[in-house]
Amino acid sequence: MTPPPASDVDLFADDVLVDPYPVYAELRELGPVVHLRKNDVYALTRYDVIRGALADWESFSSTSIAFNPMANEALTGTSLASDPPVHTQLRATLTENLSPRALRGLKGQIEAKADALVAELVEKGSFEAIDALARAFPLEVVADLIGFKGHVRDNMLRWGQAAMQVLGPMNQRTAENFPIAGELYAWCSQVKATDLVEGSVGRGIFDAEARGTIPPDTAGHIIHQYLGAGVDTTMAAIGNVVALFGSHPDQLDLIREDPSRVPAAFNEVLRFWAPIHAWGRRVTKDVDIDRTVVPAGAQVAILLGAGNRDPRHYENPDAFLVERNPVDHLSFGYGPHGCAGQGLARLEAHAVIEALSRRVKRLVVGPEVRVPSNTTRSIEELPVLEVIPA
Repeated sequence: MTPPPASDVDLFADDVLVDPYPVYAELRELGPVVHLRKNDVYALTRYDVIRGALADWESFSSTSIAFNPMANEALTGTSLASDPPVHTQLRATLTENLSPRALRGLKGQIEAKADALVAELVEKGSFEAIDALARAFPLEVVADLIGFKGHVRDNMLRWGQAAMQVLGPMNQRTAENFPIAGELYAWCSQVKATDLVEGSVGRGIFDAEARGTIPPDTAGHIIHQYLGAGVDTTMAAIGNVVALFGSHPDQLDLIREDPSRVPAAFNEVLRFWAPIHAWGRRVTKDVDIDRTVVPAGAQVAILLGAGNRDPRHYENPDAFLVERNPVDHLSFGYGPHGCAGQGLARLEAHAVIEALSRRVKRLVVGPEVRVPSNTTRSIEELPVLEVIPA
């Protein structure tokens, strides 16, 4: 057995975070696992290896999803950063309110909200897509769902972004965001049922705690996940929807011709631009990958976007094609830790894509602005210069 190939790429360098795809391709060609000396992590680069690792929670533990010890310590005891059997119990309460049955009642409401917002923006003729749509829509949906009110609603964007930034290595971005993520953590550790709107999912989580379905004092942890893990990634995905349909009008035409392509289109958006750059795992024992060894205790970086563009798995992976329908993309993860909120994210994104395809013939977009971010890869600004209505 030999050690895996090594590289001097810095996974968290500004230019890599803004556009990681050239680096993903370079690492994928080096091997399915590459030791990144600068970050002291073992990066998983190819589709099959990534999917296998996500399924194997016993070898690839979630107790180290962040790339710094402070964040991992703060996340101890959450469903995101635990392994079965603890994870199974915590996640059951999280997913109870996010199951297809639970979300069915929200579908009409979310679709109506998306349609009204898109109609208003089309009427304006030009708008800033990130603030006006990609952020505004998921923030409102999640705030209503959990029952946030007052200052919490106002802080959701800051808190959600900071919660993802602090998962990076101990760089300047992480250090600057720790105090903001700390505000969210502090609020979640002292939140009471009465702080949330009656009849909301947030109230339901407190009811589950009162019934003893989940351990005492874990309701706040679960609410932390709705905001910490779900909001920033959904905003990134919806921003990507607008950017990709703006730059690929022929693909928007395909959806307008056949609205049943909406789910396939969202799968392709997620495959083409993964909202998450790198996600951590810790190997619990020596792991053999393609006749090389990742040593026990090593920190692993799972590069979901690299797996999503692996030519061994997808034909012509660098093309954006909505008819591809890559139902097996890696952007929601896989296995026991597959994204708990993916049903809600799909509802929101499908509603936006449907509304755009119904009301818009063409979106003329200006250049997208991206800023480096440790975990979520999203567009910061995207001007829609002109809307040609359908």
